[in-house]
Amino acid sequence: MRFALSIFAALLFGAPAVDLAPDRAFVVPAQEIQARLEAMVPQAAKAVDAGAVLGNYGHLSLRLYVRTHTGGAEMHAHFDDLMIVEKGSATLVTGGMLADRKDGANGESHGSSVENGVARKISVGDVIVVPAGVPHQLILSPGVTFEDLSAKIREP
Repeated sequence: MRFALSIFAALLFGAPAVDLAPDRAFVVPAQEIQARLEAMVPQAAKAVDAGAVLGNYGHLSLRLYVRTHTGGAEMHAHFDDLMIVEKGSATLVTGGMLADRKDGANGESHGSSVENGVARKISVGDVIVVPAGVPHQLILSPGVTFEDLSAKIREP
């Protein structure tokens, strides 16, 4: 019961993420995910996006993201991204090269956009996998709120 309450508090009140024990399953009910995403919308509206870590488990980090505007492009040298679209739609641009590339810590690179990439429309229910080393960017239409559940999976 104490474990369930700590997860519930983390989801609703933004408490630190749960480090998952290898002998436990991690279940987050859909209504809790939706409540947490909705609570993040005002923060995202002020700062382009908002994110929260749900839990960490070895090479896996589960996260929620809310975006209200198009942000920059990124590329992760050591992490695959798996995204499940919960709300809204966007254009996902992958491949190509990062424009104005700036390399940061832990193999993270950012840029102003993705040049010469492939654009795809994504929407609710779509599952997206962006392998490590692939530039990517989400482009939102004005007035759209985009929400997703993401898994950051560290490459061995």
